[in-house]
Amino acid sequence: MNLYQLPQIKPPKIKFPKPSKFFWILVLSIFLSSFCGFLAGIISSGYFYSLINSPFNVEVSKKEPSPSYLARTSHEEAIIQVVKKASPAVVSIVVSKDVPIIERYFRNPFEELEPFFGPLPFKFRIPEYRQKGFEKKEVAWGTGFIVSEDGLVLTNKHVVSETDAEYTVFTVEGKKFPARVLARDPFQDIAILKIEKEGITDEEGKLVLKPFPTLKLGDSDKLEIGQTVIAIGNVLGEFRNSVSVGVISGLGRTITASGGGLVETLEDVIQTDAAVNRGNSGGPLLNLQGEVVGVNTAMVLEAQNIGFAIPINKAKKDIEQVKKFGKIIYPFLGIRYIIVTEEIQKENNLPVNYGAWIVGGPGEPGVVKGSAADKAGLKEGDIILEFNGEKITSENSLAKIIRKYNPGDKVVLKLLRGKEIKTLEVVLEERTSE
Repeated sequence: MNLYQLPQIKPPKIKFPKPSKFFWILVLSIFLSSFCGFLAGIISSGYFYSLINSPFNVEVSKKEPSPSYLARTSHEEAIIQVVKKASPAVVSIVVSKDVPIIERYFRNPFEELEPFFGPLPFKFRIPEYRQKGFEKKEVAWGTGFIVSEDGLVLTNKHVVSETDAEYTVFTVEGKKFPARVLARDPFQDIAILKIEKEGITDEEGKLVLKPFPTLKLGDSDKLEIGQTVIAIGNVLGEFRNSVSVGVISGLGRTITASGGGLVETLEDVIQTDAAVNRGNSGGPLLNLQGEVVGVNTAMVLEAQNIGFAIPINKAKKDIEQVKKFGKIIYPFLGIRYIIVTEEIQKENNLPVNYGAWIVGGPGEPGVVKGSAADKAGLKEGDIILEFNGEKITSENSLAKIIRKYNPGDKVVLKLLRGKEIKTLEVVLEERTSE
């Protein structure tokens, strides 16, 4: 056999057994099952196809707009309603002034020598500054609120203390109104501005003046410590009509406040822990009835949430006088004095520990010449003990008492002159707002 020729091998014959009867029954069963399944698939797919392509009678619920926030308590609901109602009458006050434009330039300090010595071999320049005209800029801001439909706006005096500035009022809607200062209270941190009503066309096509929204003034004499109050203001001159909530923390406080170039002692003010931030000055302090009970005026920088507001009852008289006279009128006695306390008594060896001690100052007499006090015969060194029957103390100062009266009122003063008690009648004169 050739080395490369393989032997031929015949495959064995395989004999398959004949299918049995059971085998054919099994094959037939499988075939029938498959056929029935195929037929059922065709029928069901046709049914579902027609069902899918036919219109459905399904009710699709319309998506209602999401409801507004629901207050969880009546207290929360009251706050929300007060803010909604009061905000249109709370305004932002922007103070603008002409400020100098300062330009930086470089100058050769030796240029004056060049005509004599010729050009110098080196260049030496120093920076200097000069004014190049003026530009209008916003320099301060505050808050106010509208107290009459014709546009009287109540705010703090220190917010509008600049006599050469321009004042603009912005509403919460973004509307802009130029404002003029009608009066600055000479004794309190209160001022009143005026904005003019906006002209609109009514349904008949006539031009009418649209009244301003106003805030209702409450009664600050009825305040209670712990009572909830709401402050609204133009915080930092950026966040208009910001809201803070707190309580009345104290009543009858006396503070020395500074702002707008003024330093003022404020008596009988409201203390609150509702946040009073920069820019809140002049804004309303409201009770849960939406009534103004105070004018936010100061905060303690070294503390958290200690703010102060002028009781609204002190501002009511100013508003009425401006409406009636166009200015704020105060009764004027015409003396310079110090309220006597136990410390003042001991330091100066005085016979009493209360009253208003008439004293002069550097270049200032104790009694103003030609004033009501001068005409009545008051003298420097006198201690006024009572003003029309009211005892003068540090809690009930002469300034606080005299504000209850009007120019032209005749009052009786009880005073101590040396060791002698005297009684004098004085007709109060007039001191007007700035």
